[in-house]
Amino acid sequence: MTTEQAHEHATAIKDWIVEIRRRLHRRPEVMYEEVETSALVRDTLDELGIEYRSPVARTGVLGWLGDGNGPCVALRADMDALPIHEETEVDFRSEIDGKMHACGHDCHTAMLLGAARLLKDRESEIHGTVKLLFQPAEEGGAGGKLMTEEGVLENPAVERIFGLHVWPELNTGEAGSRAGTFLAASSTLRMTISGKGGHAAMPHLAIDPVQATAQVITSLQSIVSREADPLNSGVVSITSIHAGEASNVIPPEVALRGTVRALTMENLLWLQERVREIATAVASAHRCEVVIEFPGNDYPPTVNDPQTWDFARRLAGDLLGEEQVKEIPPVMGGEDFAYYTEKVPGCFVALGIANEEKGTGISVHHPRFKVDEDALPMGTALHVQFALEMLDQLR
Repeated sequence: MTTEQAHEHATAIKDWIVEIRRRLHRRPEVMYEEVETSALVRDTLDELGIEYRSPVARTGVLGWLGDGNGPCVALRADMDALPIHEETEVDFRSEIDGKMHACGHDCHTAMLLGAARLLKDRESEIHGTVKLLFQPAEEGGAGGKLMTEEGVLENPAVERIFGLHVWPELNTGEAGSRAGTFLAASSTLRMTISGKGGHAAMPHLAIDPVQATAQVITSLQSIVSREADPLNSGVVSITSIHAGEASNVIPPEVALRGTVRALTMENLLWLQERVREIATAVASAHRCEVVIEFPGNDYPPTVNDPQTWDFARRLAGDLLGEEQVKEIPPVMGGEDFAYYTEKVPGCFVALGIANEEKGTGISVHHPRFKVDEDALPMGTALHVQFALEMLDQLR
């Protein structure tokens, strides 16, 4: 099947893809709670006659197609939503307060199900195996790590893997990525600075953790601005501060949350160590104590295999036009697709969804994030061609 034919077939089932996406959008589920989402995926695969294994990684689904006589290529979609209250004005907005598909994972799942339908129609021509990875918990839960630990890249061994992510920084009809490091290594930061509470009118009788916290936050900014190589990108961001409830009370402690990011694991670990050293020393100077944690998993950087990106760029150019395929600079966002590309060569591709007339250029993780659904058949077609042509190339 040519890329043009794949696009024609995907466009013909656009309404079906969009309806799945909207069903998912109405019922968002956060990491490792994707029960309804997983059921929808399984029901759809049953309707299509596609074999699968579930549960994988608690709520994930692993499907497969082909005759098994040849190489194996994997396509991945994440399924989880975010704890964000939706503010978009769409007919299919979230029905669950405080939860929203604000990163487009509903689109990713719908596009991959569209690809599953088209690949099933041509299964007799698939000499090898196409694995379909419907993954939970990308948003902080390292679902990709758990999927790999539970063997989704084995039996048969995956030789190449592809992922798509809707991208509001690109216009609908555009795609992009890069060879090498595309997305950053990242970790979550939690910090508690403790002092001695007291009356705000008598600060000399207290040990003020709020004052200490202000100095800690200011000092942490010097790591990237004054210690890191300017050509080696890093981020230290404090994004949440909570202390006390009353205007006339010095609280006994302050809780902070944030993120640390870098383009290499080595630099990420260095940033973490400097956060510990600086926060401890500054808090101590203000007679406070500090507890610092980097909970959960340190996401590795997402690194695209150069040859696989060349392959994906050519196919995206065939579909969208060469001038529509962009080389994107490294992005400091993290992605647990990285856990797959640590094991096998792969490529993570950004799919444009920005359309000024439709108001779909708002960033991911925003309560008014919207998607131009005209992009969904393009994503489905890319998935199909990534699988079919890579199988041909590997044989």
